[in-house]
Amino acid sequence: MTKMMKEAIEALRELPEERQETIARAILDYASHDEGVYHLTAEERREVRAGLAEIERREIASDAEVAAVYKRIGL
Repeated sequence: MTKMMKEAIEALRELPEERQETIARAILDYASHDEGVYHLTAEERREVRAGLAEIERREIASDAEVAAVYKRIGL
């Protein structure tokens, strides 16, 4: 095991158990795929979808509104 890996494990020991579990799942998933592609867990997919749904509910400024603000503040 490399020195950096040992340091990382020591740092992980200080984290709350839930965070340790999340990171452990990520490491195991990463290690099991040669191409290095991370696959979201079902819970992570739910969280991403909830975040995207929240973004869709927000009112977003149009390009013209953003340009007007930049013009007003001199950018």
